[in-house]
Amino acid sequence: MNENFVAAITPPDNQARPAFWFLFHKSNLLVLLDAQTGAARIPQVVNPASLKLAGFRVIRQQYFGYLQNDQRIHCFAAELLPKSEQAAQELLPDGLALMGLRSLFGRLDEEHLWLAGRAVQLVDWDRTHQFCGQCGAPTITAPNERVKKCPNCGHTSYPRLSPAIIVRVEREGKNGREILLARNQRAKVPMYSVLAGFVEPGETLEMCVRREICEEVGLDVKNIRYFGSQPWPFPNSLMIAFTAEYAGGHIVLEKAELMDAGWYTADDLPPYPPALSIAHRLIADFIREQKGGKKG
Repeated sequence: MNENFVAAITPPDNQARPAFWFLFHKSNLLVLLDAQTGAARIPQVVNPASLKLAGFRVIRQQYFGYLQNDQRIHCFAAELLPKSEQAAQELLPDGLALMGLRSLFGRLDEEHLWLAGRAVQLVDWDRTHQFCGQCGAPTITAPNERVKKCPNCGHTSYPRLSPAIIVRVEREGKNGREILLARNQRAKVPMYSVLAGFVEPGETLEMCVRREICEEVGLDVKNIRYFGSQPWPFPNSLMIAFTAEYAGGHIVLEKAELMDAGWYTADDLPPYPPALSIAHRLIADFIREQKGGKKG
């Protein structure tokens, strides 16, 4: 994920070469959309003005790094401010569209999708920290650090990250190894996944794993082990994934969060999250292990 990307704050001295521009109206990304295939691309231009976005102003531009493939391609993020709501919906030139990041899964190159996730969080942070949260004075952006500073009281605000755990719980069942999967009350499609939750103040990640599993399904777990991590820009999470073993208890749903939960073998899984998510990686790894494949 983003192996070819180098994060940076200071923009290049020479901006005459085409760069990737990640332009957002609210949380929707401006993309070049192929009407026939549905494939999306990030605009690569010297200046957004060449896109002829007559219904918008480009505001609060930020440089956030570059992709190093055959050549160095710089990356900028900015917000699109429509001159009217009609402009946001109807006045885009042909071939351009504003789309939510979730709807771009499978349409946009994976590397560019995760860069868009980084960009939208920077744009949101810039938009929501124009004024000091302590004294209300206008903030300034530090030139060599990703931070907003208040010139009046000295308060600083860094881009917000919300750490969350996501955990695959397993046990030995009558028909072999089983994985715990649940369906969220807010799920719009009948999809099951591993359990997740946000870290609370004063908690270690392991404490959060135990608490979330106990709160949501009434079970105890043991042998908590780190699996991997993934930035998740919905809106600003860092997902830290673990595996754990069932240690006791019976499933009792937290009905405000879950509508169903159960134990499943690798041969009898309900629909689960698609590729790109770390939830998918956790479940796919379980399947590989049970079918004799390599772990990873």
